[in-house]
Amino acid sequence: MRFNRIRNYFRKKNSTPKGNRKKVGILLFATSFGLLFLFAIRLGYIVFGGQIGEESLKEWTDDLYQGSKVVQAKRGTIYDRNGVVIAEDATSYSIFIVLSDTYVSGKKKLYAQEKDFETIGEVFASELGSKKENVVKVLENGVKNKAFQVEFSSETKNLTLEAKQNLEQIFEKKGLAGLYFNEHPNRIYPNGVFSSHFIGYTDTDTKDGSESLVGKMGLEAAYDDILKGTDGKIVYQQDNFQNPLPGTVAEETPAKDGQDIYTTLDSRLQSYLETLMDATFEEYKPEDMTAMLVEAKTGEILSMAQRPTFNPETKEGLDDSSTWMNLLVEDHYEPGSTMKLMTTAAAIDEGIFDENETFVSGSIKIGDTTIRDHDLGEKGILTMRQALSWSSNVGMVTLQQRMKKVWPQYLQHFGFGQSTYSGLYGENAGSLPTDNSVDQAMSSFGQAVNVTNFQMMRAFTAIANDGKMLQPQYISKIVNTETNKEKVFQSEVVGNPISASAAQKVREYMVDVTQSPNYGSAYGVYSVDDYNISAKTGTAQIYDESTGTYSSSGTDYLYSIVEMIPAEEPEYILYMTIKKPEEWSQKALGNIGNPLLKRAMDLKETEAATPDDKEEEQITVADYRELEVDTAAADAARSGLMPVVIGTGDKVAEQSTAHGTQLLPSEKLLLKTDGDQFYMPDVTGWSKADLMKLGKLFNVEVKFEGEGYCVSQSLKPYEALSDTPLTFTLE
Repeated sequence: MRFNRIRNYFRKKNSTPKGNRKKVGILLFATSFGLLFLFAIRLGYIVFGGQIGEESLKEWTDDLYQGSKVVQAKRGTIYDRNGVVIAEDATSYSIFIVLSDTYVSGKKKLYAQEKDFETIGEVFASELGSKKENVVKVLENGVKNKAFQVEFSSETKNLTLEAKQNLEQIFEKKGLAGLYFNEHPNRIYPNGVFSSHFIGYTDTDTKDGSESLVGKMGLEAAYDDILKGTDGKIVYQQDNFQNPLPGTVAEETPAKDGQDIYTTLDSRLQSYLETLMDATFEEYKPEDMTAMLVEAKTGEILSMAQRPTFNPETKEGLDDSSTWMNLLVEDHYEPGSTMKLMTTAAAIDEGIFDENETFVSGSIKIGDTTIRDHDLGEKGILTMRQALSWSSNVGMVTLQQRMKKVWPQYLQHFGFGQSTYSGLYGENAGSLPTDNSVDQAMSSFGQAVNVTNFQMMRAFTAIANDGKMLQPQYISKIVNTETNKEKVFQSEVVGNPISASAAQKVREYMVDVTQSPNYGSAYGVYSVDDYNISAKTGTAQIYDESTGTYSSSGTDYLYSIVEMIPAEEPEYILYMTIKKPEEWSQKALGNIGNPLLKRAMDLKETEAATPDDKEEEQITVADYRELEVDTAAADAARSGLMPVVIGTGDKVAEQSTAHGTQLLPSEKLLLKTDGDQFYMPDVTGWSKADLMKLGKLFNVEVKFEGEGYCVSQSLKPYEALSDTPLTFTLE
């Protein structure tokens, strides 16, 4: 019954066939119109808004019709002091052949055609040494696989610019197309092994499809941000096949080349040192060797090297784990008897040294430990002067016992236990002896105290330079080739640990080491015609951490020598070490030192200064607050400033010059740490302006007597700073 009612209802509502068609038509028209309206709104939004969802139509268009290319910045060149290239950029090239017939410009075909494959194979065979049949096979396989382009074997890679240009000329002459090149950044080191650990090397880094050079060791790494420059960019139009359209560069950001670094190295002396060290290393087969030649009056390093070493261009030698450490700054060791120079100088200044005083050599007891001389007392009675030349441990301990608590202060004054802030990665600060009486005694002859090569050289400059201690310096200047401005690095006096008279006396006694027949520990070994040499040898026991004892078997020692020439007023300081040679003779280091110093003195007589008219560039001070002390000081030194760290904290709390301020190269930047203990620096030679910086940084009143530079200070070096006014005498 209910079903019939429903059926009757629809029958009453049902229209004629004509009416139904009309209703369907109206419905379809309305639906179509609605969809068209919605489509128009959406299209208008896309056209005027330029967006489809989160995607930009403009970016899509740019991707289709706009290409870009990175313009490589030229990495700065590293030179020696005379402008001889040590490391420089050299772009290499690799070949690819385009095969796609879509690569055209108008009617011009820019791809290699199959009819030319044989000719291309012949060119590669004659110019590159490739096998013709292999080249043709690669091309044919590329066509078969519908490859856009193909590359080849190693013969077509690492090509020079000359080889690239030669191939381009041949292809043009023969009417061939499709030859293209990829550029690859490369770094060449024309001198091969040449202070390799100091100069370092680079590796290729690929980022966003672009290759660049990154410093991985030494100067290349420490000054990477200065050497690398800033890459540029070219934006150009391309066709629908992604081919560049000639002459359509739309935008160009020029590259900014890296700055050039002039080191203090002298290639004439460095190359000679490398040759001399090779011979000694091969003959005596030590575990390692180091050598450093420094200009005494400036602290500039003229040559430095170590063995084993590596070739920075071929990387030969880097597979040996022993070559990864820069021994001159990273290795810390007990120096042995070369420390006796500092002990003797300190004793002279303390007034407890009499060169004619005698003592019985052999042994001396400190606490429960007996300290012995190397000859076990064979010489018997020695004078204090002979204690230095014959290298008596007993004589040095006697002096140290008289100095008592003053001796540790001298170790600090000479800079031991403190980083030189060289700016080179991995520098070790070494360590001072403990308060134990035996360690204090042993430190007087170079045991129980750990040092680096740079620290020892820094201390030796005080002996050679009449008390003025200089920072070892390895950069002469940094040149911005775009602005023609330069940062010139000046000599830096970092302390005055001893008097001029003490330094002169020590150098006089050092002459005995090579010239005294009876009491010279290196008599007749180290000599240069027409010059007196001040020298001191060292033989240090090597501490074995695995056993907790000193090794004393065979030649398991660190042998060393420091030489200053001429003795009366040194021009050069040479410091060399050799560790655990298979056999030992003083000649091992003499064969290096004698000819090297002879050449250095010969060059000194003939060298002439060259004028330089470049404008000196100022240095913008960075913000070092909250940075680790070592990081901040090293960065300041790298920028050309002279950092002075004051305090025992780990981070920089304040700096004497606000960041963003410009200073001249070698100006002092005082860095106050976040610790609660601050000690007075040695301010001898400081300017009035620098002394005022010190007072302002610590909120201490400063007073001056006289004009000029500081010659004395009311608060002695390394004494605790307080709010007591400071008085400085200037001359």
